[in-house]
Amino acid sequence: MKRRVNTLISAACAGVVLLGAPLIGWAQFGGGRGGGGPATYEANVPYDGRYTYARIRYAPPDFGSGFGFRQDVKWDHDYPRSDRHFPKIIEEITTIHTRSGASEIFTLDDPELMKFPVAYLCEAGFWRPTEAEVKGLRNYLLKGGFIIFDDFARSDWENFTQQMKRVFPELHPMRLTPEDKVFDSFYRITSLNYNHPYYGLPSEFWGLYENNDRTQRLMAIINYNNDVSEYWEWSDEGFYPVDATNEAYKLGVNYLVYALTR
Repeated sequence: MKRRVNTLISAACAGVVLLGAPLIGWAQFGGGRGGGGPATYEANVPYDGRYTYARIRYAPPDFGSGFGFRQDVKWDHDYPRSDRHFPKIIEEITTIHTRSGASEIFTLDDPELMKFPVAYLCEAGFWRPTEAEVKGLRNYLLKGGFIIFDDFARSDWENFTQQMKRVFPELHPMRLTPEDKVFDSFYRITSLNYNHPYYGLPSEFWGLYENNDRTQRLMAIINYNNDVSEYWEWSDEGFYPVDATNEAYKLGVNYLVYALTR
């Protein structure tokens, strides 16, 4: 069964080459990590009921833009490649009605976000939400939304926990194990021995449960010392080993299926 799972994901990864090809030129001229992202972003598409990748935008830290480069706004890391590749996998290996040719970008206080049950936020070490965004995230999660925090490591944890205390003062992150239901929602993930793709740090998986109770709904998954969408971004390039990319996709598939079915 494991061999079949890997074969299915590998085949789907091969399929994203077609999606990724038009974006490679952008990646070579300043896109991706360290390049500050694209100069412009595609417009949001109207909601039509299909699963659509929803990325969270927040005010960037002020590093100054010197040397003629656009400043690194942090929230757009791995955009747009990961935002296209992940839905393509969902479309290929699940029966979820998926929009794979477009994605959305929202602030946490945008009422349109409420139409999208799963959101993605990266670089939480630089995330400093406004009061309106704090309220927006709290309402989004209490009304059934699910958020994936990804692509942050080391001392970033301090800022992340400070900001989440503003959102839910009464909740605290709980360290997850393979026994948590999110790891058995589609694939049976029996080990959480992952490493950060370029720092090499051992990854940790944390979650926010309603009422700090593991028997209730998981509202947020926290990929600490990890960057799952980095694997998604480069899955059509062979930049990372196929096995590691497969495992990153399995995590994402489980997150989405859990969020839509719990």
